[in-house]
Amino acid sequence: MALLTFQLPDGTTRSTEVVQVLNAGYAGRSQADVAAHVAELAELGVPAPSVTPALYPVSPYLAQHTERVSVQHGRTSGEAEWALVVDSEGELLLTAACDHTDRELEVHGVAWSKNASPDVLARRAWRLADVEERLDDLALRAWVTHDGRETLIQDGTLAELLTPGYWADVLRERGDLVPGTVLISGTIPMTEGVDQFAERWRVELSDPATGDVIDLAYDVVRMPAPIG
Repeated sequence: MALLTFQLPDGTTRSTEVVQVLNAGYAGRSQADVAAHVAELAELGVPAPSVTPALYPVSPYLAQHTERVSVQHGRTSGEAEWALVVDSEGELLLTAACDHTDRELEVHGVAWSKNASPDVLARRAWRLADVEERLDDLALRAWVTHDGRETLIQDGTLAELLTPGYWADVLRERGDLVPGTVLISGTIPMTEGVDQFAERWRVELSDPATGDVIDLAYDVVRMPAPIG
């Protein structure tokens, strides 16, 4: 199992052995907008989910603190997200995440595409209880790098997504709100015209009330060509 360790604002650390990872999909607060997005993706060959919002289990080892993601080809990309983590004491933590996804596999099955690369998590977190009253004000942003030049590709707030509380209730009803659970939120729209197939991704989750920022960044590295 993967071990994740997070530093909290007071300088203490919390760890958890990951037992399950669940990736939310089509998780916008406005399900009317989600329906429009599903229709757009269908035109690109991405199969529509049977229900929305969706929830995709992925292999627990894919939840990682890492600065490098290895990929097999050039059509993979990240997604700026928040992550809900149940630590070893059962407390709920909130952190930044980037769900790196194989876009070639996505047209065959979203669950497959989510299992092809890591869910990269930041090394810092907040107690959910400390920010819950102002969740909608928290900003979520992502940048991509091409040839050394960084460009903003995602810019929104948590008001655009279903809340951690919503997903905590879903997990509780399923019996899945247990230590070692990691839930990835689903993402916000990408800026049109910005190439998502980048050499580097950077994500920030920021709190305007305190100025605190939780961030992560990683390089996307192509593996050598196979033999055979």
